Amino acid sequence: MSNPIEYLKGVGPQRAELLKKELSIFTFGDLLSHFPFRHIDRTKLDFVNELTPQNDFAQIAGVLLDFEIIGQRQGKRLVAQLKDKTGEIELTWFQGLSWVEKILERRQSYLVYGRVTFYNGRPQMVHPEIELLKPDDPTAKNYLEPVYSSTEKLKARGLGGRQIGKLTQALLAQLHERDIAENIPNVVLQQQQLINRYPAIRQIHFPQNNEAYNAAVKRLKFEELFLAQLRMSLIRNNRHRFSHGVVFQKVGELFHSFYNHHLPFELTNAQKRVIKEIRSDTASGKQMNRLLQGDVGSGKTIVAVLLMLLAADNGFQSCLMAPTEILAQQHYATISELLKGIGVAVKLLTGSSKSAERKKVLKELIDGELKILIGTHAVIEDIVQFQNLGLVIIDEQHRFGVAQRAKLWAKATIPPHILVMTATPIPRTLAMTAYGDLDYSVIDELPPGRKPITTVHRYESQRHKVMDFIKTEIKKGRQIYIVFPLIEESDKLDYENLMKGYENVKAYFPEPKYWISMVHGRQSAELKETNMKRFVEHDTQIMVSTTVIEVGVNVPNASVMIIESTEKFGLSQLHQLRGRVGRGAEHSYCILMTGSKLGIDARERIKIMIETNNGFIIAEKDLQLRGPGDIDGTRQSGAFNFKLASIVQDRDILELARNAVEQLLENDPDLSSAENLLLKQYVQKSQKGIVWSKIS
Repeated sequence: MSNPIEYLKGVGPQRAELLKKELSIFTFGDLLSHFPFRHIDRTKLDFVNELTPQNDFAQIAGVLLDFEIIGQRQGKRLVAQLKDKTGEIELTWFQGLSWVEKILERRQSYLVYGRVTFYNGRPQMVHPEIELLKPDDPTAKNYLEPVYSSTEKLKARGLGGRQIGKLTQALLAQLHERDIAENIPNVVLQQQQLINRYPAIRQIHFPQNNEAYNAAVKRLKFEELFLAQLRMSLIRNNRHRFSHGVVFQKVGELFHSFYNHHLPFELTNAQKRVIKEIRSDTASGKQMNRLLQGDVGSGKTIVAVLLMLLAADNGFQSCLMAPTEILAQQHYATISELLKGIGVAVKLLTGSSKSAERKKVLKELIDGELKILIGTHAVIEDIVQFQNLGLVIIDEQHRFGVAQRAKLWAKATIPPHILVMTATPIPRTLAMTAYGDLDYSVIDELPPGRKPITTVHRYESQRHKVMDFIKTEIKKGRQIYIVFPLIEESDKLDYENLMKGYENVKAYFPEPKYWISMVHGRQSAELKETNMKRFVEHDTQIMVSTTVIEVGVNVPNASVMIIESTEKFGLSQLHQLRGRVGRGAEHSYCILMTGSKLGIDARERIKIMIETNNGFIIAEKDLQLRGPGDIDGTRQSGAFNFKLASIVQDRDILELARNAVEQLLENDPDLSSAENLLLKQYVQKSQKGIVWSKIS
């Protein structure tokens, strides 16, 4: 299975290079893991005259009458007419026109498959799969034929989906059961009623029937989820058992003084529960590695402050790292104010810190005088050294790469306790999968007195009323956000859209009666900071911005968030933006602006936003609508490199896999028994490189 792919007959060095670059197929095993994305049931054909708007996808065999490339530039497309014995259907391609034009032949028979749409009452397929049908075609039998994804470059070298299928078939013909080793213990297979790995691999590519295919898919989905859960559970269990951490032995004077005399409000039960969980971790002698999840405004900062005081009481330094200067400065201002009069030194270190201040901070860290450092990426530079770093808190941790976080880890002889915080609600299913190697805390309760934000949907035709409402709020002394999406492929177009919006706002709110700040990605860091600062200090009443203000800006006086082109945003992003208001004592509003034409998904997202302010409910809905998105990229732990499984659609299998892993490790935590030996070897062999997730 580890043989290089170039050694497979029909591949060779040149094709192998393309397979590696285009599909990451390096070995025989990689080819077998390139699963077909569907199968053609040769026994089922649709007829053109039977197609209706209710048809989703269809498979049609017919003769290609004619085709031509029409239109110019962006409107350029290839249009073809396919005729079966009952009627004609139009086929259209907007991409890869030169390649499609080369493979098509007039008066030839083709099999096409694709999504059916109707235009002026006529059926169409856009970007259908298409293949030549020959009378003596050996594949034209009554069985499920696999369809594999390929690329234009591979197709140009004779490696389209059909050719990849033939290579896979040739490889499977050479393999025996011993070549595809089982990696799930027999007891688990029996409990879950799963077939063995060897027949599963064969049947997922070339199934005898639908039942065999479904059994193969179930087995291989379970395998992916089971192995992902197992790897992370082993990391977590080993950390609990073997990783030494600094011990916070006591809850001392600093903690008690702040808790009893300086706490600005009574802690919620959720905050108290989380602090107890963290206190237990830090006193255990094992290194803490905990994810703290809390919705916008749930009070994560107070938990962080109490934890840093706990570290200081035990003689240790703390470092809080934030992804942007604005957020770091905000944390610094908030925490300095909270700790005024407590007698604990707090300093800020960012890329724009002055040289003299930087030197002072570096000296106080080495001397041990400075107990709490707040900063951006600047804190991970090699020159920043601590006397005894005991605690690292990472805010909005998904904004940092794992290698960056690793540098903080290395700044202490004994690894510091790690708390990663996120205000982006993650559904429990996702969190338990993506962060299965971390212990998991949730603040699922908002502080008392925090007023819910009223969310409404308004169309472009109602803009005058919206602007009049803003004027009323400004008269009351409130401030307003107006946020534009980053939606275009071109920075230039994004910039033009924002500037156009800015000019429209200025037309409604002329200076000097009103003052407007603008913040966007093209501005220098200094200008961005200045404009943000003007809004924070109430020098301007309106902030026109792109989504750069999504995370971290705290302006309690801002009472209205207007989100332009709402349909362009995802649910979680809408919720994050809404969280910029509702931070003061006044009632706050979120106005979702759209044009009159909206898709089904956009309407569903807007409906959810209007119905609930609960970030966890929104995250669950977002996961259902959108899937896990880019968590893989942000997490970088390999938890989502799934070929088949989906943590959205396959939650039931995920739950079974998790339970099976827990039971397995409870009975055999080291996988040292004879029946688990093959599994242990498989996991060790497939765990390539550094286990970055250990340093999350």
